[in-house]
Amino acid sequence: MTDRKKLVAGNWKMNGLMASLSEVQAMVTGAASVPGVELAICPPATLAAAIGGALKASSIGLGGQDCHAEKSGAFTGDISAEMWADVGAKYVIVGHSERRTLHGETDAIVSAKASAVIRAGLTPIICVGESLAERDSGRTLDVITTQLAGSVPDAAGQTPVVIAYEPVWAIGTGRTPTVAQVAEVHGAIAAAMEARFGAAGKGIRLLYGGSVKPDNAKELMAVAGVDGALVGGASLKAADFLRIAQGCA
Repeated sequence: MTDRKKLVAGNWKMNGLMASLSEVQAMVTGAASVPGVELAICPPATLAAAIGGALKASSIGLGGQDCHAEKSGAFTGDISAEMWADVGAKYVIVGHSERRTLHGETDAIVSAKASAVIRAGLTPIICVGESLAERDSGRTLDVITTQLAGSVPDAAGQTPVVIAYEPVWAIGTGRTPTVAQVAEVHGAIAAAMEARFGAAGKGIRLLYGGSVKPDNAKELMAVAGVDGALVGGASLKAADFLRIAQGCA
């Protein structure tokens, strides 16, 4: 629980076809350029087996973008954490703002999914973040601490988890918080996790996400308390993804 090695995880969202495997191969080849940084790719489920196979002999981990809280059952279109484990995944993202906003996921649902990921022997990447209205009204830290309390399961004190701070207003907009704003939120998250889980909480890696690009990665990754990045669109191209990772080194 004390490993604070930088992690850069690419969330491909609803993007990518079999032709994208060439980018994955380039990522595998280029991973040697960032030996001190852990990399992970979270592709759509349709590519999980193919990309998992391509990553199998590499240092890059496979991740899922979401999961159902149950192991199996009559849940058409859903994927369990055990299914992600079956194709070799190491991580599963839960609570991304797009899931919270577009699918109405509550903190309780996110916590149940995070618990399912832990149950399957994988590591959840639990997302939290405020909207622009919440930021402008001065409620950022209240929103974040409330989400943490409701979304991070108690098991996080005994097993590895990752928390990603994603200001909703920065995702896909090209806007990013200032270094001071990122530092403030990451400091608050770290304090909340240490207060809840003690020494174990200090080992939880905290990622920044929200319009992370090659040209701003180095500055963002240098912020105190930032242990890596959850990258969206820039993770679809090997050159961009690897440049972001190099910003962590």
